Amino acid sequence: MARKLFGTDGIRGRTNDGVMTAATAMKVGQAAGRHFVRGGHRHRVVIGKDTRLSGYMMESALVAGFTSVGIDVIMTGPLPTPAIALLTREMRADLGVMISASHNPFPDNGIKLFGPDGFKLSDEAEAEIERLMETDIPLAPAEKIGRARRIEDARGRYIHAVKQSVAAEIRFDGLKVVVDCANGAAYQVAPSAIWELGADVIAVGVTPNGTNINDGVGSTAIAALQAKVVEEGADIGIALDGDADRLIVVDEKGRAVDGDQIMALIATRMQERGSLRGGGIVATVMSNLGLERYLAGIGLTLERTKVGDRYVLERMKEGGFNVGGEQSGHMILLDHATTGDGTVAALRVLASLVRSGKPASELLHVFDPVPQLLKNVRYEGGKPLENPQVQAVIAEAEAALAGKGRLVIRPSGTEPVIRVMAEGDDQAQVEQVVDAICEAVRAAV
Repeated sequence: MARKLFGTDGIRGRTNDGVMTAATAMKVGQAAGRHFVRGGHRHRVVIGKDTRLSGYMMESALVAGFTSVGIDVIMTGPLPTPAIALLTREMRADLGVMISASHNPFPDNGIKLFGPDGFKLSDEAEAEIERLMETDIPLAPAEKIGRARRIEDARGRYIHAVKQSVAAEIRFDGLKVVVDCANGAAYQVAPSAIWELGADVIAVGVTPNGTNINDGVGSTAIAALQAKVVEEGADIGIALDGDADRLIVVDEKGRAVDGDQIMALIATRMQERGSLRGGGIVATVMSNLGLERYLAGIGLTLERTKVGDRYVLERMKEGGFNVGGEQSGHMILLDHATTGDGTVAALRVLASLVRSGKPASELLHVFDPVPQLLKNVRYEGGKPLENPQVQAVIAEAEAALAGKGRLVIRPSGTEPVIRVMAEGDDQAQVEQVVDAICEAVRAAV
């Protein structure tokens, strides 16, 4: 059965418009609760959220859905997505739910589900939950309705856990770190974890009001962080997104460092210590060709998947890899987390900074990226990639780049947008190829 509601990262959309409504959330709770009944014990679910205004509504609806089918609910309040994955496993819950639209603006929201092992659900499990949502789900008898409670120590549990990703002898004393939490889920835990390890922390994006999540702050809007790092004379800047599962770094000169460079640094250090598994790392088709060439030069492989951290994770588990991620900043370090965790990745970068004694601008420039250009083309219905003229232009571009670069064209999984990316050693050729394809797509819609 094909999935209709679930995309590459759960269910997501504009709140109270389309699928992202309280009614949908309640039905998800009922269907997911029913799907995860796996014995005679008292079942429970952990529910977390980011700082969006609609989080209260979606949380209440999910609580109603789960309790109505006899599932007990534990609410944590605002916490990063990886914290919910962690708590689901550590509290022996039957499933976990994160209410977040990640890096999207505040009117959007989403629902992500985790199994009892802390990993995101498979496509098959999500399809089965969708199937159940279309049926009349049996409700629990009155005496077996679930109970709901809010726990107060969830933040402390998560802070303790992420600090364990850094060796006990490492301290961040002497480091000045600007931490941008996007007015999102990590606004309390990320600055606290870094401060507890000894750094001088300057926190921005830590005043959520329900509508300012990702608004001019965070990993998708780093200009303010870049300026703050330079203004404060900081050693490094850390930018998380709304649910803190991705990380972008800013060096002491105010220059951005993307996920490819971070993965290269982490993989190199782990290979030197003999702790890297799988013989390389896993990334997506969007990662820079320069990363692939660098890894090959030190005897490591880069395995590529389609876009989406769920697909990176699947390949990591299949191939025994413990490092993977996306250029956009999702960092999956399976020795410490079951999903992308921006805070854990940040701590590993800071630990490398301490060990090396080098400035961030030197440490985090691991390889020279080849020229890469990504453009988005919005369309209003239809399937432009099936247009013969578009296909002809794409074929010409592929022939032009053969042996010298790569071309990646894909429809977005969350909005009516075609993403066109090309890379190669010739900047002018890359720009010409991308522009030609974008023009062809526009002409076809």
